[in-house]
Amino acid sequence: MSRLADTDRERIAALFERHLEVGLHHGAQLAVFVDGELVIDLAGGTAGPDGDAETHKTRHVLFSCTKPYAAVTLHSLIEEGALAYDDRVVDHWPEFADAGTDKAEITVRQVLSHTAGLQKSKIDDRPTVWDEWDSVVETLEEQDPLSPPGELPAYHALTFGWLVGELVRRVSGTPIEEAAAERVFEPLEMEHTGIGLREDEDDDVATVVGFDPFDRCRDPGEGLGDNAAVAAPFNAETVHRAVVPAANGIGTARDMARFYACLANGGELEGTRLLESGTVDRMTRLEAETASDGTLDREARFALGFWKGGTTVAPYGTLSPAHVFGHAGLGSSVGWADPEENIGFAYVTNGVRDGTYEHIARVNALADAVRLALR
Repeated sequence: MSRLADTDRERIAALFERHLEVGLHHGAQLAVFVDGELVIDLAGGTAGPDGDAETHKTRHVLFSCTKPYAAVTLHSLIEEGALAYDDRVVDHWPEFADAGTDKAEITVRQVLSHTAGLQKSKIDDRPTVWDEWDSVVETLEEQDPLSPPGELPAYHALTFGWLVGELVRRVSGTPIEEAAAERVFEPLEMEHTGIGLREDEDDDVATVVGFDPFDRCRDPGEGLGDNAAVAAPFNAETVHRAVVPAANGIGTARDMARFYACLANGGELEGTRLLESGTVDRMTRLEAETASDGTLDREARFALGFWKGGTTVAPYGTLSPAHVFGHAGLGSSVGWADPEENIGFAYVTNGVRDGTYEHIARVNALADAVRLALR
């Protein structure tokens, strides 16, 4: 029997619809698994300012919610013994650094925990070159650390994905987008999710819209501010078809909730084991934390490819339990797992809002509604 009553589902659905009615975004999806069962599966609004009706299959840009997909792909290789957390990156990618340098001592663990010191690169703001993987790799090889490796937790907004992706390619011989499909998406039947679009796929991705802070107008196509400039590159087909393992995942909330339901249940869902429970435990332990992240300028608690709860800004509910892990993406989407309550949660929208307050407020309202219903 489901732990969620029909009246609770109706109350959560009403809140979901209210976010659309007041103009927080054009379209959205909310999916929640509890004890391995899909108990909430909502879609509403439109896929863009003038888009078609949103459905459960409408694909969205997932922004940084992509990072855990890339990370779990690497964790699966570590579980198989292809590499280890405390291996140096150069052990598998010799061109990464010159022998004897601080950079040569960067480890896989530091890459996964955002402590590698490579938090930014000169191509972060050049989306026209993101589709040139070899060029991206050469840029990372040429770059010196911006902070001493292992010392400063600083969010690697884009470099995280390229570092993890190249490590996956070096140890498996398979590009990250293919390896993630083989090791994560296909086993979990995440049929509408990938890292970027492939050549045989139509570009039917929902249009991302940036909003002025506190803009609550009913015509959300007006009054777009800085967030519009941030979101704009992610509406380009070239970016959709690139491979940016930290930022251009394309997918649905239903698929993302399946992913987190699996991890919340120790790495298994519906008879499919993605990872051993010990691997899930290791990759979701707290590795690094800081009161003011060097790139996000706010509290941060990093596991190995995931954000931990337990801060005032973690978007996993107002109380944000410290044991919860997941990831958010550019003020637009969030997914998380609660292993104690066996919850997998995913909320995806096409409206980018101010991440430090507005985005957290809307996702926490839904997370709190789910938690309250399960008490």
